[in-house]
Amino acid sequence: MTKRARILTYGSIVLVILLAGLARLLIDGFGAEVASLTVMSLCLGAIVLLVFYEVGLSEDKARAEEEAARRRRSAGPVHREPSSELPRRRPD
Repeated sequence: MTKRARILTYGSIVLVILLAGLARLLIDGFGAEVASLTVMSLCLGAIVLLVFYEVGLSEDKARAEEEAARRRRSAGPVHREPSSELPRRRPD
């Protein structure tokens, strides 16, 4: 996830939370209160899920880097002996 996408995602969720809170303050009634609390709860849950997703991505990236380093160490340097044969010529 790019930094720009991350900022847009979290920013839009926070904006929806703020709008739901503002609607709760401005609109009277039990239905409006329940709706705004529901929206705010869903958005906060979405933020928690996105944080877990980010942690998982960083762990996957670290695991891939460790695996690549392990492959480089286990492969060792590749030394090839120079060929003693002369290259074959194609008949004219």
